[in-house]
Amino acid sequence: MAGFKDLKGQGDWKTLLAAFLYFDFSFMVWTMLGPLSTEIAESLKLAHDFTMSAGQKATLLSIPILAGAILRILLGFFVDRVGPKKTALASQSIVVIGLFFAYFRGASITYDELLMVAFVLGFAGASFAVALPQAGQWYPPKLQGVVLGLAGAGNIGVVIDFIFAPKIAEIWGWETVFLVGAVLSTFILIVYTFMAKDAPEDIYKANPKKLKDYGKLLKDKDTWWFNLFYAVSFGGFVGFAGYMKVYLMNTYSVDMSAFGLEYLDESNVKVVAGYFGALCIFAGAVLRPVGGAIADKFGGVKSLYLFFGTVATLAIVNATVTMPFALAILVLFLIMASLGMANGAVFQLVPQRFGRDIGIMTGIIGAAGGLGGTALIKTLGWSKGAFDGYMAGFLIFAGVVLIAIIGISMVKTRWRTTWGVQAGGII
Repeated sequence: MAGFKDLKGQGDWKTLLAAFLYFDFSFMVWTMLGPLSTEIAESLKLAHDFTMSAGQKATLLSIPILAGAILRILLGFFVDRVGPKKTALASQSIVVIGLFFAYFRGASITYDELLMVAFVLGFAGASFAVALPQAGQWYPPKLQGVVLGLAGAGNIGVVIDFIFAPKIAEIWGWETVFLVGAVLSTFILIVYTFMAKDAPEDIYKANPKKLKDYGKLLKDKDTWWFNLFYAVSFGGFVGFAGYMKVYLMNTYSVDMSAFGLEYLDESNVKVVAGYFGALCIFAGAVLRPVGGAIADKFGGVKSLYLFFGTVATLAIVNATVTMPFALAILVLFLIMASLGMANGAVFQLVPQRFGRDIGIMTGIIGAAGGLGGTALIKTLGWSKGAFDGYMAGFLIFAGVVLIAIIGISMVKTRWRTTWGVQAGGII
């Protein structure tokens, strides 16, 4: 698409690459509990005779998402005050310490300690509030969709989790995954230190915010519309990503024979569930910049209509139609693809509306996305615990998506006739 070729000669490609790598591996760390949930639950049972309920498992998986949501606001504040690079270095150092702690505790770790580790992983999720503004500050408004899509495509890191984490856990134990994460995070910390640069003042002039500025932005109704849209798009993506393995194991572990996998034993089923989960998540991760480029060309509003409409339809289908495993994977693949592209479309609009406050707004809107993911994981866990199935969870999610579509219809005319006129891109 036109947006990609227009990047040539613009901005700073080293910083864009560094932001991508930082977010990519941070996202991998942020969501690593999801593909390890079954193995960790078994370890707690053996070591401490502790059996996690569906609710406790959902809590463990949702804490990194919730912590990431809250910490995005904090890191967004520091991005505006001290710059993206210093903020990233401090946050990444905390993540590295937490990963090494989990590794050295190993099989002796308790559920309460895991909850603390889960909170520390939130700092990795909060990298979103650093990587996106750092990349976006280097580029003009007309390229924000594709640039922030490329930087945000770092959420492909969760795919790495689902491909490699279950196999590493099967061979060397789940705690080894934390060691690998710690080593890789340390390496990325070093690479980022040398590659990333904050934009100079002649390209982007920092506008440090005070606490009262948060209140001012939170009084702006557009902030809350963007919060809703991103709570649906990114919240849906990260929520399904974090819960994907649990969902597949609970729903289709005995149905894999429909895919010619009847020979699998229990251990291999976990690995294969991880592979299929990675396939679905990959769609949403890799297509985020495509969604941003589509929004640059046709407008964020039209793009969100398309992406959200697809998600709502397929979520209802998944909830109400009994499907064989292969078809269910296709439906999940398309849901995740549409959510990923919707992420790119939302952030084609945000810098055009809040360009002078992009650091703080990325934190606020990113927090809404994390809260959406937390709510989705808890909703799916509640649905399983209350009804021994996921129909209610998917229908509730579809209902929220439909509310977001109604919201787009309510704001599109005002957006296009007010700030959209001077935005510099297509609304």
